[in-house]
Amino acid sequence: MSGETGIDELWPGRADGLDDDALLGGYEHGVREEWVRVNFVSSIDGAATSAGRSGGLSDGADKRVFALLRRPCDVVLVGAGTVRVEGYGGMRVDAESERWRIEHGFAPQPTLALVSGGLELDPHGDVFAEAPVRPIVLTTAAAPAVRRRALAEVADVVVCGTGSVAPGEALRALARRGLKRVHCEGGPRLFGSFAAERAVDELCLTIGPVIEGGAGGRIVEGVPRLARSMRLARVLRSGDTLLLRYVRG
Repeated sequence: MSGETGIDELWPGRADGLDDDALLGGYEHGVREEWVRVNFVSSIDGAATSAGRSGGLSDGADKRVFALLRRPCDVVLVGAGTVRVEGYGGMRVDAESERWRIEHGFAPQPTLALVSGGLELDPHGDVFAEAPVRPIVLTTAAAPAVRRRALAEVADVVVCGTGSVAPGEALRALARRGLKRVHCEGGPRLFGSFAAERAVDELCLTIGPVIEGGAGGRIVEGVPRLARSMRLARVLRSGDTLLLRYVRG
């Protein structure tokens, strides 16, 4: 395990380096059959992006956890804006992760579910064309019909609300398809909508060792003050980077 991606557990547990099984095992503690996990990275001063992308704040340790957290889920949930900004292609876990998933009772590849009110998605884009599993698009009744028809050729388009995608309806739609373990990769507005409805069970937050400044947004946007309490469940460290796990209080 290289120094760049070596991760120590500070609390609770041992203060020594973790292999992938030990690292992932700590994230699975207390997880139930139906679970919504959210994963984000932030700077010390609370910025969710650097130069407009969250990837600009990520280091080797964060990328390692980011990839591992795709293993124990049925579906990866992500907002359409994040797909465009972060450059998502066909989402596929690697061969080792695929073996792990099969051994632990998951489908070989997780399903990708995109959330989009306006359906400003390219049906010919790699996120659909290279997907190993037919994606799901969660949208609203107000979405343009012509875009719904175009996307229905490459994805399952599901209406989950009127003016905006309703988190509760979205989770029920996924559960009806057997997709109960939800791993959300953002963005901030999607996280905010789920937090507002108390639909988040866990937040995995990487704190990158940089003061970003500027006008970068926070990891929650688009909602009024929430004051939602969460309990610190795990603290990991890689160099000067902290990786925190919070669960619903």
